[in-house]
Amino acid sequence: MSVQRGKDMLLKIEGAPEVFTTVAGLRARTISLNARTVDATDGDSAGRWRELLGGAGVKSAAVAGQGIFRDAASDALIREAFFAQEAKRWRLIVPDFGQLEGPFLVSALEYAGEHEGEATFAISLASAGEIGFSSL
Repeated sequence: MSVQRGKDMLLKIEGAPEVFTTVAGLRARTISLNARTVDATDGDSAGRWRELLGGAGVKSAAVAGQGIFRDAASDALIREAFFAQEAKRWRLIVPDFGQLEGPFLVSALEYAGEHEGEATFAISLASAGEIGFSSL
């Protein structure tokens, strides 16, 4: 993977089926992929080294973003998803890595603003089902 511009990472939310809208104005994004481990160590483990049971842990993904709202369509979709606490399909595009897609719940939505500056927001998403991956 070569050096990438952070602004090329895209976060999109599905409005109508298979119609994704880019979340506009994001200045920072973070995607975290996690897998819990299941310890299968017992008295017969070689040298008393920990053994992990492959494929048995819970997988999850978390996304965080910060920026400014600039687009009424994505603003409305995010706000509706948060207040309904409804899992929506999201698409996360990381150039030269791949694309993640699946249901996420808006777990946090923050608004802020300074007297002589623009209004900003921060969003956190938590995976709410199977997340698919495809290479770009």
